[in-house]
Amino acid sequence: MIELNDIRFRWHREAPLVLEIPKFKVEAGERIFLEGPSGCGKTTLLNVLGGVVVPEIGSVKVNGAEFTKLNSAKRDAFRADHIGIIFQMFNLIPYLSPIENITLPCQFSRRRHTAAKKRNLGSVEEEARRLLTKMQLTEDAIMNFSSFELSTGQQQRVAAARALIGSPALIIADEPTSALDHDVRQTFIKLLFEEITGTGTTLLFVSHAPDLAEQFDRRIKLSDINEANQN
Repeated sequence: MIELNDIRFRWHREAPLVLEIPKFKVEAGERIFLEGPSGCGKTTLLNVLGGVVVPEIGSVKVNGAEFTKLNSAKRDAFRADHIGIIFQMFNLIPYLSPIENITLPCQFSRRRHTAAKKRNLGSVEEEARRLLTKMQLTEDAIMNFSSFELSTGQQQRVAAARALIGSPALIIADEPTSALDHDVRQTFIKLLFEEITGTGTTLLFVSHAPDLAEQFDRRIKLSDINEANQN
């Protein structure tokens, strides 16, 4: 699913290296817990894996696509089709309803639109409702609210449903539990794992919460793969 070889990244020519990763590989279906202190390059790595930026040298392959050989528009299209992202601050569109936020990726990706319809009898909206139920949110509890009126926990679960709709091959989660207490974090991880079980979805989960790490297939410290932070 993910294969990095000899990548180097810095934000501009005179800046120090942020990433220098000789090799990093994640198999399809793996659940990876990635950790490291603030400022060590975690979010930059996620941007590379999402095709938002490309390294100055090296190879970045995600789900069979070589990002360094794609232009920006093609990387954007690939990301829309194959990658779901759960942001730390959730990044919901405040004036849209929860259902509208969840179905948003299907407006940008025909592949995910088709997959969502197949999952729930031909209706993207019904698939969004199924995901809300899976995330322990009933539509009645939130249907009269815009997304910015939801609680932090509710926003988190709507953001997760948005990333999951259409069964993308890779889910990238950038510290989505940082604002939540221990019990809510554990519940969220359980719900997330339940939804991706059996779909073959790969999960790359960045977190500062070490109590979650034991539930993942592998626990990786960025400093162990990133030589830029060792110089």
